[in-house]
Amino acid sequence: MIMNDLAAPGLTLDKGLQALLDTVAQDPTGPLAVGVAGPAGHGKTALLAELERIHQRAGIAVRTAAPEPDEPVDPDTVVLVDDAHLLDDARTEALLRLVAGRRHRLVVAHRPWPRSAAFSELIDALRRDGQAVLLTPFTREQTAAYLATTPELGRPADLVDFVHTQTAGVPRDVERLARGLVGAETRTGTVDPPRSVILEFGPDLDVQPAAVRRLLLAVAAGGALPVSMLGALLGRDPAGVDELIATTRAAGLLGADGRLAPIVRQAVATLSSTTERTAVWRRLTELQLARGGAVLPLVRSLLEVGALGDCPAATLAAAADEALADAPAFAAELFAAATAAGQPPNARQALAAALAGDLDDALRLADRLLATAAPPERAEAAVVAATALAHRGHVGRSVELFRWSGTASAAAFAIVGGLATGDPAASTESPAGDPAGEPPTLHASAARLMANGVRESVTGPPTAALSALVQAAALLEPDGRAALLPDSPAALAALTAVHCGELEIAERVLHRALGAGVGGPLMARRHRLLQAWILMVRGEIHAAGERLATVTLDGRPLESRDQLFAAAIRMGIGRRNSDLGALKRGWGQALEAVVRHPVDLFTLLPLGELAIAGARLGDLARLEPYLHQGRALLDRLDNPPLWSVPLHWSGLHAAILTGEPAIADEHVAALLAAAGHSRYAAVVAAAAESWVEVLRGAVDPIRVEAAARGLHDTGLCWDGARLAGQAAIRTADRRAMTTLLECARALQGRPSGGQSGQTPTTGASTARVAGPTQHGLSDREYEVAELVLAGLTYREIGDRLFISAKTVEHHVARMRSRLNCANRTELLALLRTLVADRASDTAGQPWPQRASR
Repeated sequence: MIMNDLAAPGLTLDKGLQALLDTVAQDPTGPLAVGVAGPAGHGKTALLAELERIHQRAGIAVRTAAPEPDEPVDPDTVVLVDDAHLLDDARTEALLRLVAGRRHRLVVAHRPWPRSAAFSELIDALRRDGQAVLLTPFTREQTAAYLATTPELGRPADLVDFVHTQTAGVPRDVERLARGLVGAETRTGTVDPPRSVILEFGPDLDVQPAAVRRLLLAVAAGGALPVSMLGALLGRDPAGVDELIATTRAAGLLGADGRLAPIVRQAVATLSSTTERTAVWRRLTELQLARGGAVLPLVRSLLEVGALGDCPAATLAAAADEALADAPAFAAELFAAATAAGQPPNARQALAAALAGDLDDALRLADRLLATAAPPERAEAAVVAATALAHRGHVGRSVELFRWSGTASAAAFAIVGGLATGDPAASTESPAGDPAGEPPTLHASAARLMANGVRESVTGPPTAALSALVQAAALLEPDGRAALLPDSPAALAALTAVHCGELEIAERVLHRALGAGVGGPLMARRHRLLQAWILMVRGEIHAAGERLATVTLDGRPLESRDQLFAAAIRMGIGRRNSDLGALKRGWGQALEAVVRHPVDLFTLLPLGELAIAGARLGDLARLEPYLHQGRALLDRLDNPPLWSVPLHWSGLHAAILTGEPAIADEHVAALLAAAGHSRYAAVVAAAAESWVEVLRGAVDPIRVEAAARGLHDTGLCWDGARLAGQAAIRTADRRAMTTLLECARALQGRPSGGQSGQTPTTGASTARVAGPTQHGLSDREYEVAELVLAGLTYREIGDRLFISAKTVEHHVARMRSRLNCANRTELLALLRTLVADRASDTAGQPWPQRASR
């Protein structure tokens, strides 16, 4: 594309047209027989005007009308005929004689349609004896060149893209939109063309036959429209439909691909009469429904042009069903629109609201249907209500509704809920329910496996439980987006895997569930929260915080179960970061989350984490009633080791923080009793026993390292590094201290060997996450402070940190200066506060020796 310097301003030509004009300009009297074809608005008139200007400048007469049949035409006169497709046969034959005589120079511009036999003969003669030119839409580069002729607009890339996309490059429409954008307040990033530009399409549409306008409305509605469907809509046979399409394309309103440019589509939808538009779109949706076609693309298109109100209720409901799996929130809107159009509310509407995470609407609709709907609808509504209540912690009521609904899937979910609340009778129930007429779908099979998996987690080996739950999760992956679940098998599989130290399995099953969209947006938060939990226990604190932040990006408040997990993760991150301020700030929200969600089997994990945080804050007593409920729940289920071991592990650490050796010993005893249940239980039991021995001053480095590495291998990476660090700071054996520090560094993912920039890790600092420290102290200075407070001399501190005593002295002096302490006593007092804030467990005094067992 280049601009012709002979052309009128604003005329944008491709290379072929430029060559034609250059040839005429160089030899205005030379042979000239050209047929110019193009739809309306593609520049035929502008091209003829430019040819007329060139000839007039050369002093050559120009005729701009076709001759009468017997009218003589001077051979020295150039004949330029526009809209030749409108000529009658007599005038067409007169032009044909001029071409055949080869004495006259003429250019004939026309649309591709209509084309009579006489006109086709004329076009063939021009192509044979002269030149045929086809005008096409602008390329993006040509659109940019045209916009460059309007300095007021400039040429930002997004403006070019906007104009070209809106107009599909039709020159007439590019010119209209460019003119309409001049002086507009915001041109770049424009979403809609100015109203004034849309109105300019009115005359173009008004002159079209009624059948063409109906065709335009049908295409504007969107979706694939086969010829048979268009024929039924327009009352034409296939040949008649083809003729209408050709006429519409020739008018420059329909693209060669059968689509409308966005600006034309908006004009058709906006400027057509309401009566005509409603009639066409209603009929179109009826035809689409009758042939079993998808109506969702059609409805989306109508929504885009603000004409959703023209859709019948049946169409809206059908589109909502189609949208349910991939866009449940949109489906809920369509169901609501169908209700507004006269369709009674149904359980599918409640289902859509629930899948979208809008449990308020789901419960409201389901409760109304339970009271007023027919029996089949009531059963579906009961499942929706039961699911919503399960997410909000009302598991007992949820179980009642699941059982009442009577389906096999609901019966399986009732077993899961019953076991979650500690009902031992649920373990003997059959998940089959009343399957009369209910096919064994993937959803029903997954629910049955899910119930079996939870039962195995309470009564059988963890491997059987994990296998059943992972299989259930896999069953839902192909088509689980529209599966309404009180809890997903992927979430329960991940919880089970975390409880038995199989974090990699937990990560994979959650990743697959999120990728498949199992359970829709309602379950997506649950899956992301469990991913954050796994990152936290691994010690990947920053990544855990980032994952947690993604849970609330949509701005919706968390339901009670998710709120409890989110609060526990925030407190767990704060504890592992030794951030006492964060723990204090989050404690109130954590207590509220505990109060909102009754204790059940699947929330013991966050309850245990909050117990440790409460002990760290000296406020464990406020959690004690809920911990008692958790222990009572486990007692009713005969203390299944898979669920009780993590709670005892948390209880041990809470007892350590509160300085209660006797209670810690009870937890150790419980862990040792469960050690034979699984590898994870054995590892945790060994670590627990080693930990209390370390706190009593009995450090066996070989045993401690084995226990720490065992914790690391089962996914408790932070705990493993912490155990090694605690032992290192409490042993008087220099060699053992060095070995344990190296172990702590390795388990924490830090280089061993004291590389430059790395420091040995001691005590609570083993789990410290890199980042800015409070009060301007560096990580190394905190480590020095901890050892100073432990009573070590500068030489002893230097030996432990592999630095000189003089360097230790410099660190202490710098801390005193930074903290503005007048003397050593004041420094030590302030350091005690800072280290206490930073450490989550710095029990300094040895515990009493354990009573003999």
